[in-house]
Amino acid sequence: MPETSLRLACFAGVLITMALWEWLAPRRQRVASQAVRRSNHLLLVGLNTVVARLVLPLSAVQAADWASTRHWGLLNHLRLPVWLECTLAIVLLDLAIYGQHVLFHHVPCLWRLHKVHHADLDLDVTSGIRFHTLEILLSAVLKLGLVVVLGPTAGAVMVFEIVLNAGSLWSHSNVQLPLPIDRVLRLVLVTPDMHRVHHSVIPTETNSNYGFHIPWWDFLFHTYQAQPQAGHEGMTIGLESPRDEREVSQLPGLLLMPFRQESISSNLCSRSPTGDSTVGEGSTVGARAGARGPQPRSNTATNQNLSQPTPPHSSG
Repeated sequence: MPETSLRLACFAGVLITMALWEWLAPRRQRVASQAVRRSNHLLLVGLNTVVARLVLPLSAVQAADWASTRHWGLLNHLRLPVWLECTLAIVLLDLAIYGQHVLFHHVPCLWRLHKVHHADLDLDVTSGIRFHTLEILLSAVLKLGLVVVLGPTAGAVMVFEIVLNAGSLWSHSNVQLPLPIDRVLRLVLVTPDMHRVHHSVIPTETNSNYGFHIPWWDFLFHTYQAQPQAGHEGMTIGLESPRDEREVSQLPGLLLMPFRQESISSNLCSRSPTGDSTVGEGSTVGARAGARGPQPRSNTATNQNLSQPTPPHSSG
């Protein structure tokens, strides 16, 4: 099956499955118009797909093939078993996505684009495809460069791309998962409850749980937060501003959001007064919900609901 057809089939299958699960067993009550949100999210992903095909010279899978024929990239010079090479490529690519996600929170000019994703008033499966067109293009360029440098096989990149899309739909979904299952599952896979904390209106929670699929990076770099302060039913999703549904739920507002006067006047391209640029225990890097620079994590933000034990952090 061609790359595009395979990815589309997997995307549609996961999207429909998670949407049905949300309908049968939702985790939270919704606060915004679902018809407006979901239809505009689908329009946005359609626009992003068309623009990416017109602007980008090749896909990540094609870039892997191109690098392989020229013996470019680290993995093209290592003689590893196929299974090990594919596993290593997928894990390293996932680590890169984690790092990119932190970067989009940490660098104010990038946060201006990424805040479109965080301004959603609800969180469901379609939130996983809600990204500004410029962020999609920039992320794709970064991924192309990484593929060329790393040198994974085209097959490994294909698997990663499918997992990336499916994982984004899964982790953003509004589904009810039994707590004992969630407690165990989040040790190896980012769960919807784990990622929902990242979409809290509280800045210290927004700047946590960056992982899309593998949770280990949040454990390792001390950006993990087990539960939201207000609980999953009581927490507020989105940003402090904007919260007008016309701006945060409709396509024109989503596309214009990074360029509105509110964003421009908030000094997004300057560093925070603290100059904090580290990811360490007791702190996170990222922008405040109002698009400010990196802020330190408060002590209360790290002492969360103990109904789910926090996995041990690495001391490295």
